[in-house]
Amino acid sequence: MRKKAHGTSETPVQSNLKWGCDVKLADRICNFNRHYAENSGYFRSTSYVAEASKAGEIIYYDSNSGKPLFIAPRGRTFAAYLEESLDHGWPSFRDEEVVWENVRVLPNGETVSVDGTHLGHDLPDHAGNRYCINLVCIAGSPA
Repeated sequence: MRKKAHGTSETPVQSNLKWGCDVKLADRICNFNRHYAENSGYFRSTSYVAEASKAGEIIYYDSNSGKPLFIAPRGRTFAAYLEESLDHGWPSFRDEEVVWENVRVLPNGETVSVDGTHLGHDLPDHAGNRYCINLVCIAGSPA
């Protein structure tokens, strides 16, 4: 990925991220990072689990561009989605939950938005591709 105006993206993260996500952490992880992640379990320190458990299907937006990146849960219950996410330490999405016109997976497994936002990594398991994604990178509002 080529360097852009703001690290790997053209703009900083939005200033009003959902679930009380830390904007400074989000900007560092999303725009100035290719390998690292928020701490395992970070999403549990936010209002995410309480809010998401009541929401049904959720659209997750790029924290920079506001484009939709994931829609979950799909093909499973929220309880199953949450259990997998808790087990692995990050929100964990499956292929049917990815908005492919806005997401790319690089050969090394790094998962990014088409606008350059670092999202996380594909860490396949026995059930297939599993995208472990930083909550701070998918806590944006729609563009």
